[in-house]
Amino acid sequence: MSDAKHMPVARLMALPLALAVASTTGFTLAASPKVALAETDEALQQRIEESGTAYDQAQQRVAELQAKIDANEERIAQIEAELPGKKLAAAESIRAIYKMRQGTNGLIDLILSSSDFNEVITNIRYLDTVAEHNNAAIDELVSMSTELDQARQALNSEKAQAEADAESAKQAMDDAVSARQQLEAERAARAAAEERAAREAIEAARKEAEEQETNSGNQTPTFTTNSGTTTEVKVPENTNSGTVEWSEKDNFVNNWTPRIDAYLAGSPLAGHGKTFAEAAWDYGVDPRFSPAISCIESSKGAVCFRPHNAWGWGNVSWPDWDTAIRDHVAVLAAGYGGQLSVAAAQKYCPPTWQAWYASVLSEMNRI
Repeated sequence: MSDAKHMPVARLMALPLALAVASTTGFTLAASPKVALAETDEALQQRIEESGTAYDQAQQRVAELQAKIDANEERIAQIEAELPGKKLAAAESIRAIYKMRQGTNGLIDLILSSSDFNEVITNIRYLDTVAEHNNAAIDELVSMSTELDQARQALNSEKAQAEADAESAKQAMDDAVSARQQLEAERAARAAAEERAAREAIEAARKEAEEQETNSGNQTPTFTTNSGTTTEVKVPENTNSGTVEWSEKDNFVNNWTPRIDAYLAGSPLAGHGKTFAEAAWDYGVDPRFSPAISCIESSKGAVCFRPHNAWGWGNVSWPDWDTAIRDHVAVLAAGYGGQLSVAAAQKYCPPTWQAWYASVLSEMNRI
């Protein structure tokens, strides 16, 4: 993917995107687009993304209908305020027309009494103007009354459709949350199954750190990341970062945004907590995973080996942080199981996966 034009990720599992594999000097890209998820996980991941899309579309329809409802209600209120005056004007016009018709002989006399032809034309035009004015007032009342009836009918129809779309949105959200909760349960089961391997990885990282301290005095133990930078080995006390509580999207995003923002404060990625949280919800990824990797691989975007690539992933660059964040979170869902695991660490950073695993876990525990 070196020097290739970047394509935004809509759903990475369906795209011929080469997954990153490590070498001793950093990542190269394999030609295969296959991901490391089991078939059941692929189906669940697809359900997660589709349910999120369905919810967003339903919410958009509700918002569009609400805008129409608001516009109709505003127009109805305006017509109802103007209608009494229009009725009064129309009534006066009807009376004037009646009087004109009753006084036909007088009108003929007015024309016949004209001194010349130009005066006749002037009088006729005057009478036409009066008639047109009266007819216009009546037509305006009829038109406004018709518009009011149509607006009320449209409003009732739009409200009914909005209620149906709101119910569709609720069902989509329920399905979205259910899919994410199911995935989290499966992740928890896998985490329990690999607990021994995780503990061994942490112990290996701790032992390597202690050996470095012994051999180098008080030198801080380090390891080389995928991006080629050197970072400190951070060893957590436990092997578990805890499960993610999946809920309705707005609640989820509102919960995780300030936590991620606080973690990224003062870094180039500061202020992008909402993007991380929204992308995590959309793809069913642990919201701590991508921010934690950014810390290990680039000090939260401070030392990037490619523009806006804070994760040491591939040879990819992005035009801005928001696009980069969404794509990286999508990558984590498609190729790495969406959460930190021994398998994910071995795939993401093979040469020093124990230290990488321990350090990422340590950072996740800080968010």
